[in-house]
Amino acid sequence: MSHPALRVVTVFSPDDQAWIRINRISVPDFWGHHPMAPAQGDALRIAGRQFIIQARVWEHDGEGTVLRLFVGDAHAQSDTVFG
Repeated sequence: MSHPALRVVTVFSPDDQAWIRINRISVPDFWGHHPMAPAQGDALRIAGRQFIIQARVWEHDGEGTVLRLFVGDAHAQSDTVFG
């Protein structure tokens, strides 16, 4: 039995959406063809800024399963703290 591909959609705050649009930043498909879904607390680095996944919402629309990732506000790379 074949399973449709999971669609992962990253949801940014309005300020971060504006930053991405104004700077014409391409958000990579981090989870394309990846066997494991992202988890809450995972960090994404995009154009020198870090975003932490705050929440995950599973949905089903007419085309299949969608995983929406709500990320926190961006932090500059120099402000990054792990641990």
